[in-house]
Amino acid sequence: MGLIETLGKKFIITTELGPVKGVLTEEALTKAKDYLPLDGINIHDCPMGNLRINAIAMGSLIQQHLNIPAIPHYTCRDRSLLGTQADLLGAHAMGIRNLLVTTGDPPKHGPYPSKAVYDYNTFELIRLIKKLNAGVDYNDKEFGGKTDFTISCTAIPTSRDMNRELERMEKKISAGADFFQTQVVYDAQKTIAFLEKAKPLNTKIIIGLMPLKSVKMARFMDKNVEGIDVPDSIIARMEDHGESGIDIACDFIKQIIDPADGIHIMAMGDIIGTNRIITYTNSLSI
Repeated sequence: MGLIETLGKKFIITTELGPVKGVLTEEALTKAKDYLPLDGINIHDCPMGNLRINAIAMGSLIQQHLNIPAIPHYTCRDRSLLGTQADLLGAHAMGIRNLLVTTGDPPKHGPYPSKAVYDYNTFELIRLIKKLNAGVDYNDKEFGGKTDFTISCTAIPTSRDMNRELERMEKKISAGADFFQTQVVYDAQKTIAFLEKAKPLNTKIIIGLMPLKSVKMARFMDKNVEGIDVPDSIIARMEDHGESGIDIACDFIKQIIDPADGIHIMAMGDIIGTNRIITYTNSLSI
């Protein structure tokens, strides 16, 4: 059963593969084998303009060796329209069926004098993938066969302009998005309010969470990372009561498990912590 078929039938749990060191794929795969059962593993596409192994190729290796659905991120940043279509046909031939479509961090964030391509935006990329699923290319010409991609997109539950965020989600759905994976959220009440407002969109939403490792990390993210709010009450629970980020994440899940369709755990390579969250979440889902 594919990821899209699983959505709605159970509470989804996904995580992400940490950075792969160059071509040392076996090292990353061996580490990932320690995860408890998951519904999917995300692979980033050169985040912040840093060099990483091709997400589609790594996704194929994950599926071959771990038998877990891979969700490669696919950005608008680096590829021409021709190159994109060739990549997507290749991805399908390699067994990739899930893609997370995103704009991509500008190359200026990274160490290379690269130039962004941006032949298309996120909405146009979604429409292009849907065309490939129908067996036609950008010019509506049949290319031989059809792809079968499921498309996920990002959403921001704590957006300061919620109406605009919901409009963007609706536009992505109209273009062909199948479900959403949100940016990191810490405020359960804001998350529940967002999910309630998004109900009319009739789509599946997986909530992103990143366990806090320290009070310092909590304050940094709240102050410096756009789109992420860490409530003072969360910081106080860590600072004054000694609660761990994993404990806080589990409590968050308990509050949002009914209205949400799943969680995406971003634990920065902490497999033990991720497995604790998986175990706790499964205990709630029984």
